[in-house]
Amino acid sequence: MRLRNIPRATKVLAQSSLVIKEEKEKKGKWQMVFAREAPLYIEIGMGKGKYIEAQALANPEINFIGIERYPSVLLRAVERLQEAEAAPPENLRFLCIDANELPEVFAPGEVSRIYLNFSDPWPKAKHARRRLTSSEFLARYDQFLEEEGLLEFKTDNEKLFDFSLEEVENSDRFTLLAHTYDLHNDKEMCVGNIMTEYEEKFSGMGYPIHKLIAKRKKASSPA
Repeated sequence: MRLRNIPRATKVLAQSSLVIKEEKEKKGKWQMVFAREAPLYIEIGMGKGKYIEAQALANPEINFIGIERYPSVLLRAVERLQEAEAAPPENLRFLCIDANELPEVFAPGEVSRIYLNFSDPWPKAKHARRRLTSSEFLARYDQFLEEEGLLEFKTDNEKLFDFSLEEVENSDRFTLLAHTYDLHNDKEMCVGNIMTEYEEKFSGMGYPIHKLIAKRKKASSPA
């Protein structure tokens, strides 16, 4: 799907204090951006940002960064927060970057949790490595997720979910902790669940939501 370009997006994002600029210079220093020490959670492919905003409001003791590749999509999140009556959460910031760049932005062990919600399925087999749950991306996450840090993934796409399960189970970097093919009817995994816009849409249409939780393995001790 081709996204509609919004000409004002670049200017608005450049002027917004919610959007971090020169992000590679912040590597290893993200605690300074928030002016406090706290665990750092990120959402990759945040869309309009309602999920990451809800997480920030529900968990003020944690720092959150929403990451979106497309300026015209991130613009919607920024303008929505700017136009809201309440001030944006102080523990929330945004980045407009490609997920491939993440190891250049976050230092080893700097991120405690990664959220992937309704990611692009890249259905063609030749594009499998572009999926955010592919072994290539798991290797990237391994570079900056803390030891035993968590990766949470939700989707309505069963083929993508099957692929993701297989990638995690075959990974020497992550351990599968839990998974379900019907999140909303899983009493344990649904505890504290915050729904995304896509989740509300697809579950409202009767589609089951799939979720997995994986944990980064501890680094092997030198012999």
